[in-house]
Amino acid sequence: MKRYSSIIHILSLACACLIAGCATQPGAATAPPNSGHVLIYRVANFGSDLSLVVSVDGKDVGSFTEGRNYSGYLSAGQHRLTARVDPNPGGKRPGRKTLTVQAGQTYSYTAAWSGQKLVLVRNP
Repeated sequence: MKRYSSIIHILSLACACLIAGCATQPGAATAPPNSGHVLIYRVANFGSDLSLVVSVDGKDVGSFTEGRNYSGYLSAGQHRLTARVDPNPGGKRPGRKTLTVQAGQTYSYTAAWSGQKLVLVRNP
């Protein structure tokens, strides 16, 4: 019984340390050197049963459901942003934007509908 109690104590302590470590990560995150911050939001009428899939330079960086948005850092230089919808039974075209990132700058876009096409609109 004593051994069981010790194992429970050790596991509880390990879980507490894990939770404390995860809680400090978001605040501790700093921008990588020579990078810019890119934010992509979903427009309010995007669709609750649809995901926004964001790609950078042809590589998917995330799929974002209602209430979630993309936030990432890109190295300085030119990048190709693509936003598409999933599922896409209607064949809606993706939104694309070429962005030249400057270190230390923040770029904010909203993925919105323009007819049958998804567009990336620059936020002021």
